[in-house]
Amino acid sequence: MTVTSTPPETGRRPAAAPIANSLTAGRLPKGASWTILGSVLVVSAVLFGAIALTTGEFNWVGAIVVGAVLYVPAIWLFSSIVEGRRRAKDRLVTALVTGAFLLAMIPLISVTITVLSLGLARFDADFFTMSMRNVTGEGGGALHAIIGTLLMTGTAAIISIPIGLMTSIYLVEYGRGKIARGIRFLVDVMTGIPSIVAGLFAYALFAIFFGPGVRLGIAGAVALAVLMIPVVVRSSEEMLRLVPNELREASLALGVPKWLTIVKVVLPTSIAGITTGIMLAIARVIGETAPLLIAAGFTQSMNYNMFEGRMQSLPVFVYTQYANQGNPAEAYLDRAWAGALTLILIVMALNLIARLVARYFAPKFGR
Repeated sequence: MTVTSTPPETGRRPAAAPIANSLTAGRLPKGASWTILGSVLVVSAVLFGAIALTTGEFNWVGAIVVGAVLYVPAIWLFSSIVEGRRRAKDRLVTALVTGAFLLAMIPLISVTITVLSLGLARFDADFFTMSMRNVTGEGGGALHAIIGTLLMTGTAAIISIPIGLMTSIYLVEYGRGKIARGIRFLVDVMTGIPSIVAGLFAYALFAIFFGPGVRLGIAGAVALAVLMIPVVVRSSEEMLRLVPNELREASLALGVPKWLTIVKVVLPTSIAGITTGIMLAIARVIGETAPLLIAAGFTQSMNYNMFEGRMQSLPVFVYTQYANQGNPAEAYLDRAWAGALTLILIVMALNLIARLVARYFAPKFGR
């Protein structure tokens, strides 16, 4: 009788067969994207260098653009060879999205640099403390235009924000049926109307009461309010719809009236988005020229009364300084660029204030 003994276990498992995973089979080395980008830029520079030998001028912008265009097929080709088709598609889309973002940033950066370089020439104390009354050449300032812009834009915000916010609350919380659909249709139509139509509407409205040829600051504010209302309505409506229904239901289940639920729950929850939408509406109208030129007119003197006389604004100030150049022309152009820079800084300051307000009233900071 033969007894076969079983070999003792060594505690080691047999080596498992390697798992082939197509998603991790191969990867480009770290930094390969930058290497490929640098290579195609060098190739593009060589091509434009050869062209410069005949033309006598090297086109740096063209070399960078051609290099960026060549990078897209290059990164796709190398990735498809090493990493496979799926990873290559991902890198291709990433390159296209990044290129689109950089392309969109070019005009923004260009405008910013241009306005800063040309607007700082007259960015002095006189520009912010003087008006253009009795000024025909150098000197003067835009204090009357700054005050007019702040007054008319602030009045337009006071008119449009309550109307737009209450309209959006009605559409989200109460509106049903044909009335709500009709309001949404009218808001969509108002969103697309040209700004000059709003100016003509405000001029015609005040001409009924004060006669033809009337130019008032309040008329300009009404024209801006017509442009602001649809933006406030649409942005606030979308923010209110993002509030979870569970929050409303929990408040109503505790016996809280619906209007108090809206005031204490819905609005505080969406206040950050609503504030952002309001600031977008203000930025939309603060640079309008045509409606203010028709409804409020322009003047070279200070005017603090919106119900009497013409009122200047920064966009109209920039337009008049550029269109009606005197002697010397450089003084008028410097004032125009300084006015444009001031307008950009006002919009930036308003956006910073809006972010601080939204941060303070955000629900996570509770009161």
